[in-house]
Amino acid sequence: MNDFELNSMRQQMETLKKKLEKQEIVNDRIIRQSMKKTASSISVRYYFIMALGLLMVPYMYFVFYEHFGLSLAFSIASGIFILVCTAATYYNSLNLSNSNMMHGNLLDVRRRMARAKKFDANWLFFGIPAIIVWLGWLGYEFYQKDGETALAMIIGAVVGGVIGAIIGFSMHFKTQRQYQEIIDQIEEMEDMEDDQ
Repeated sequence: MNDFELNSMRQQMETLKKKLEKQEIVNDRIIRQSMKKTASSISVRYYFIMALGLLMVPYMYFVFYEHFGLSLAFSIASGIFILVCTAATYYNSLNLSNSNMMHGNLLDVRRRMARAKKFDANWLFFGIPAIIVWLGWLGYEFYQKDGETALAMIIGAVVGGVIGAIIGFSMHFKTQRQYQEIIDQIEEMEDMEDDQ
């Protein structure tokens, strides 16, 4: 093999190397945009839940205390419960800030997504018992107010609770899947970097 052929092979290798680097940058950008889109979808859901929670506080007071005449303690406790849920949603949404999603360290982004996913999953350990206690208290309030119509009100509350649970669990599982998608995409990018 003469110098000309060797030089030609070096140039071809250099050209191939540049093409691979460009492809890697494009792949990185595409994956980061996909992660950002998925995180934005979760964020929109969280913002909707937070807005709904803030609107529910005065609404619950009006419905429970003013309209149904339930105790002031129950109405205030219901508002506080909604505010706690809204605050927890806001706290978890902080992990989804897009500032580091496109340019940040992937290890940090993966840590934040894993932390948000875990917080979202662990929230059920508080949320489910709290809802059960709240529904029990609601039933007791209806029974204290009017024993004759209490059964109809309790059945309505249980039906509403079941519908709310179905919607809540479907949103929860969708959010968990989306967090896992982001984590998997980051791991895929890290595997690609390790292979090089």
